[in-house]
Formats: sequence, structure tokens, C-alpha cells
Amino acid sequence: MLRLGWFSTGRGPGSRNLLKEVMDKKGRGLIDVDISFVFCNWNNEEEPNPRKEQRKMFFDLVKSYGIPLITLSWKEFRPDIRKTDETAWRNEYGKKLRELTRKYDFDLGVLAGYMLWMDDETCREYDMINLHPALPDGPKGAWEEVIWTLIKERADNHGSMIHICTEEWDRGAALTFCGFPIRGPGFDELWADMEEKIAASSLEDVIKKEGADEPLFRKIREEGAKRELPLIVSTIGLFAGGRVKIGDKKLIEDGRVLETPYDMTSEVNGAL
Repeated sequence: MLRLGWFSTGRGPGSRNLLKEVMDKKGRGLIDVDISFVFCNWNNEEEPNPRKEQRKMFFDLVKSYGIPLITLSWKEFRPDIRKTDETAWRNEYGKKLRELTRKYDFDLGVLAGYMLWMDDETCREYDMINLHPALPDGPKGAWEEVIWTLIKERADNHGSMIHICTEEWDRGAALTFCGFPIRGPGFDELWADMEEKIAASSLEDVIKKEGADEPLFRKIREEGAKRELPLIVSTIGLFAGGRVKIGDKKLIEDGRVLETPYDMTSEVNGAL
């Protein structure tokens, strides 16, 4: 059985749906996993807390499965250094995180909607995987930055990858990925509209005026978001089934290092 350490900020339906999907597949015997704990970087007593109800729903869900819930409020932890030395604060937070989680046996950490950057030592000590909303050779950054970069570069394809967490943010070895075209039916008219907007002003103006409501941006996000959950679950299944493991922060299959990540596009599309 694969034992998972689950790290989540619990900020919305996506966090709950991912946990539900994994627990549902576990319950039906489709993946051989156990979640040793759930760690959250909020305790839900902080103020202001605009996602308090969402996080309460997440906490209630975790408890309903009988999974130990560990919280460590990022807002309340060492405010004396958080505002003056971000790196030192992250290192101290990571030290406390490891202290709280080390007593639980787990084989693989899953960052499932975890919104804090992990410190370097935790990345070195724990084997963890994370979703990055871009193809292995795609842009870095948050999903918003990724999509605007794709639009700026007039890209033809987009996707998501699961990568190993290392000190180099968003650039640990890619384990799995799925891709899809952002040209063709459903996209071409939106690209044409975007080109007209850029010609009339600039991409920067479009970003300022419309932001995430811009139709092309929204379409790319929708197509990417709906593939994220099946990609994460399928990747966990690879590990749980014993097909792959992590060694020296690299993906290992049958004792050899894989030079390229698994293309799981067919599996992900089949799950949509």
C-alpha cells in the first residue's frame, strides 16, 4: 500500500474534489493507497479569512474520513520574521512542518492545492509531487501567468504536468503530463478576437481591462482545469501500482531512470 502525506490549503471545491476522488477510488479498490495525514497551512481561526466556510467544509471532509488533520497557521507563525526575512521565515516554518508530520509514516507527499512554497530542506527530506499547470517545457509561474505567457507567445498547445518538488520551484523532474491543442474549433475565433484587441491597444491593456474574464484566457483555463484532477489521480495510481518510484529526486521504473515523463493524455481524456 502506498502511504500518502497530503498537503492542502483547502481553499475551495477543487481541494475537496481531489481528496474525494482519491478516497472514492481507494474505497472501490481501484488504487491501493492510504492517506496518513492532511496538513493545512491555516487553522481557520485567522482573520481576515474570506475562505473560512470553504475551509471548514474541507476540514469536515478530512475528519469524515478519519484522517488526522494537522494545521499550522502561516499567518500566526513567527510574525516577527515573516515581514522582514521571507527566506528565514520559510525555513523556520518548514522545520515546524517536518516536526509535526515526521511522526506519520508516508511514502509520498502530494501537494494538492497547497498554496505555500515549500522550503528547501523539506524538498530535500521528503519525496513530494506537485501539479504545475503547464507542459514540461512550458512557462513557469502561477496558472494565470502561464496562460498570459501562452497568449503572448501565440502558443499552439497547453497542458499540465506533475513534477517532483525540488529547491528549484516548478522545475523538478516532470513525472507525468497531459496536453491538448489551443488552436482549432472553439479556439480560432477567440484567437482572432484577441489579435484584434492587441492590435487596437496592447496585450497589457487587455490584461488590465479584462483579466481572467477575457474569453480566450477563460477557455484555455477551463480546458486545462478539467484535466488536472484526472492527471493527479492517474499519477498517484502509477505509484500505488508499483510501476514507478522516486529515487534521488528522479523517476525510476524497473531500476532505471526515466529520461522523459509519462504522457498520460489518452488516460486523462478518457476520464473526462
